[in-house]
Amino acid sequence: MRGSTAGITTTLKGGSSTHYLFLCILDSVFSGVVVAPAVVGYWRSIWALMTIYAYPDDSVKSGVISTAIGVGGHLIFVLLQDFLIKHLHPDKKRIFYYVCSRIYTTCFGFVCVNGWRGPWLLLDYYTNSDLTVLASLAGISIIVLAFLRTLRNVSAPPFALATDHVKNYFAVPTMFKIKMTEKTTLYVLDCIFSVLVVGTLVVFVWRGAWVLLDIFLFPDHESLSAWSSLVIGYVIVALAFMLQPGMRWICDRLTGAVRLLAADLFLIFSLCGTVNLWRGVWMLLNIYFLPDQMELSCWITHWVCLILLILLGCSNSLLVRGVYIDAEEPAGKCVIFPCYYLRLIFQQERAKKIAKHLQLDTMSKRKQDGVENYVATANHITAITQLSITETKNHVV
Repeated sequence: MRGSTAGITTTLKGGSSTHYLFLCILDSVFSGVVVAPAVVGYWRSIWALMTIYAYPDDSVKSGVISTAIGVGGHLIFVLLQDFLIKHLHPDKKRIFYYVCSRIYTTCFGFVCVNGWRGPWLLLDYYTNSDLTVLASLAGISIIVLAFLRTLRNVSAPPFALATDHVKNYFAVPTMFKIKMTEKTTLYVLDCIFSVLVVGTLVVFVWRGAWVLLDIFLFPDHESLSAWSSLVIGYVIVALAFMLQPGMRWICDRLTGAVRLLAADLFLIFSLCGTVNLWRGVWMLLNIYFLPDQMELSCWITHWVCLILLILLGCSNSLLVRGVYIDAEEPAGKCVIFPCYYLRLIFQQERAKKIAKHLQLDTMSKRKQDGVENYVATANHITAITQLSITETKNHVV
């Protein structure tokens, strides 16, 4: 989840503008209709299975266990990223890399869900969903995240799609981007701050938005509330994707704090759609998919969603990892959602074709140069031979 377009190449927009627009629309639909529901299904399965297996009658103990798994596991994966990047690469052992990388995603996904579930349950227990506390925590968290320029970390599918490409597969960016090679102590503190502070504030924001919907959106009609949330979510998601070009045009002409404010407001608007979509899919799975066999329902959705995302090459979309900075991209790119899937595939195919054409051109030039050299050498030999014959004839004469 999350993500940034800062590292995305600007050569994605190749060919006609109509073709590129069509791919943008397909990427948005793919992210919203395929990836997002699969990610929600996976998260819902882990969340519910932990509720079934980890002290189902004691929410505090269950919350503490999830928090320990989430925080401890997240720190381990962050601290090990350099080691994994160095020693796991398909150029060394392809099958070994593929197996280990997918095990990494599965384990990290379990850690991420628990990292959210723990604080969420503890807040439910100690605040009892009090409206004042709920709104205050969410509001303060948004302000702090905006002040730290980390509000974009509330993003999730369908507005953030992470592919399983080899590059940066194990990378977990931290808040201050400190490298372990620079200073180990500062690196560890950077990791702790990124996980405990930024990560927890994001959970507070999501919980506040989610519970407010539970309170105000048809609280006495679970099915109607779920369907309403799903419809509202997809409407806002569609609007946000359609507003991207306009927001990019606006941010292209803004600078400094004003541009940052515009980007943050757009992020909050998109968050409303994301939370509604997640809540709708989550509740509808609880209501309609084997509601009397919750354990079986969760295991089926867990494996189906996980395998589907792995086969599609989008399993990293399950993970909540790293800290991304608001408006770190130049100009209006700060409001472009990182949902590149088909566009990356077409870019790779185009790059292969270009490389193939260059290779053929090079071979053709080499052959042509070879023929020219051969002709020149033959002409040179012929001239020398004729000169020798002439000289011989003159000598004989």
